[in-house]
Amino acid sequence: MRRRVSQVVVKKRLVTVFLVGMLIFTVIAGRLGYVQFVLSDFLIDKAEQSWSRDITFEPERGKILDTNGEVLVGNQSAPTVMVVPRQVKDPEATAKQLAKILDMSEEKALGHVTKVTSIERIHPEGRKISEEQADAIQSLGMPGVFIAEDSERFYPHGSFLSHVLGFSGIDNQGLLGLEAYYDEELRGEKGALSFFSDAKGKRMPDIADVYEPPVDGKDLKLTIDYKVQSIIERELDIAQAKYNPDGAVALAVDPDTGKVVAMSSRPTFNPASYQDVDPKVYNRNLPVWSTYEPGSTFKIITLAAALEEDLVDLEDEHFHDSGAIKVDGATLHCWKRGGHGDQTFLEVVQNSCNPGFVTLGQRLGKDRLFEYVDRFGFGQKTGIDLEGEGKGILFKPENVGPVEQATTAFGQGVSVTPIQQVMAVAAAVNGGYYYEPYIQEAWLDPITGEVLEENEPKMKEQVISEETSKEIRNALESVVAKGTGRGAYVEGYRVGGKTGTAQKVGSDGRYMENNHIVSFIGFAPADDPELVVYLAIDNPKNTVQFGGVVAAPIVGNIMGDSLRVLGVEPRIDGLEKEYNWPEEPLIEVPDVTGMNKEDLSKLLTPLEIEVNGEGEEVVTQAPEAGVKVPQDSKVRVYLK
Repeated sequence: MRRRVSQVVVKKRLVTVFLVGMLIFTVIAGRLGYVQFVLSDFLIDKAEQSWSRDITFEPERGKILDTNGEVLVGNQSAPTVMVVPRQVKDPEATAKQLAKILDMSEEKALGHVTKVTSIERIHPEGRKISEEQADAIQSLGMPGVFIAEDSERFYPHGSFLSHVLGFSGIDNQGLLGLEAYYDEELRGEKGALSFFSDAKGKRMPDIADVYEPPVDGKDLKLTIDYKVQSIIERELDIAQAKYNPDGAVALAVDPDTGKVVAMSSRPTFNPASYQDVDPKVYNRNLPVWSTYEPGSTFKIITLAAALEEDLVDLEDEHFHDSGAIKVDGATLHCWKRGGHGDQTFLEVVQNSCNPGFVTLGQRLGKDRLFEYVDRFGFGQKTGIDLEGEGKGILFKPENVGPVEQATTAFGQGVSVTPIQQVMAVAAAVNGGYYYEPYIQEAWLDPITGEVLEENEPKMKEQVISEETSKEIRNALESVVAKGTGRGAYVEGYRVGGKTGTAQKVGSDGRYMENNHIVSFIGFAPADDPELVVYLAIDNPKNTVQFGGVVAAPIVGNIMGDSLRVLGVEPRIDGLEKEYNWPEEPLIEVPDVTGMNKEDLSKLLTPLEIEVNGEGEEVVTQAPEAGVKVPQDSKVRVYLK
């Protein structure tokens, strides 16, 4: 007997089905709406990613410029070959053509064009290729083969400033020097050309390509002055040819700001072909990396400390140098056999007398001497924005006895870096202000050249008074005019400075014979320095190894030419140079303008007169009157 279902039950079931249906419909509609209005961009992006193929475009690294805008590191076009294997119609023929143009094996080229990948970059043969190779590939119109725009570093001046600039790798990443130190700012951001293809790699013609341009790196403006750097490079080349040294270092700074104006060392290398030299050559930026005993240039610190503490009167106080001084049972010798005899302490400075400086160190005492050594930045990094800076080596306080104190006073037994030396002396002569050295002057917009960010001088502290600094300048000017630094004298400019001659320590820990680092540190103008120049020559051959003989004349050449290119006017109010045999004094050129031709023949002068032109009266001459020149020099006169 069949049961009858009541109308009420039927209605309830219908309502339940309807509600469930509505619920399902609502869920489906909600999901569709969510996908349509919320997830649409995400899903389209994912789809495009699965369809898209990207050809990357490398940004140009920022250029590196000198302080006046001279390009020191630029870029040149170097395209890269990229392959979309699924679009290659004839792999064997394509591989054969690529192998021929890129100078690679057909087997390797075939491996690239048949590789199971969306995009294949041919490496390394297809990276940074020449324009001729790129044109040859494009002219063949091979399907699936693309040329991506790329660039490589260009060093227009060869090995110029090489250790400072450094170099970058094939992927435009900075590897050394400023290229590595400021890599993040220089490298920029990559761009890409995105095209769309189906699962078989065929291009989808209905979807437009998308181009995202690369963002070039910022241009780096340095404190380096191209002209001064060129002078230093020239003088180091001459020194290398003349003395065949084991190494050489030179740098120049602006003492009033800490700006590095020039920096170089030997041996050197060309950044464009750094792979061709021993890594020891390019891995060592000697002006900031190398440490060695400074020798007598360090005496400037002892002098500054003694003057600041009012422990010596340079003019009126005398010292007798017998050639040696005994300290705690040890005999410390002067560089001059037999000593300098009786002398003022100013002459102690002029003569670079070791026993005299030992005496100043004893007056200071251990604590005060090493307090000033610390104040002037030794034993710690200067903070220069270059890689690989050394700290130097000082005696530990607990290991300093009377002998160590004495040798430190004249620059033996401690090790310093060239940049420490320069910044310490800059502070000693600029009024007493110690600045942090720096080489990055500003960041520039690569398109407009607009200054985006500018570096400012950082003065750490005043280490001595301006009065003491003035005394040091006067004393060191007398060293160049009357003392061991006469080789650095520059006619027409006031130059101060100090020589240095330091024995090198061998692998056995003992001082080596006839193997010295000779140096000179100079500044000018002596009363208001605009430039401090340091030069060190490691083991010069076939010469007397003294800083005054080898290094001082080179610094004199650097200083004279640099001051002229910097626009510093010559002056005649400095100390006159005292000449020692076999040196001959310079002769002042007489004024012959307005003289008659007959009177020229009666002129009493050791200078040779060369007459040019016709007429009876001298209208001009070269050199000008008042200029000092070597004896037997030629003076050209021009008649009206």
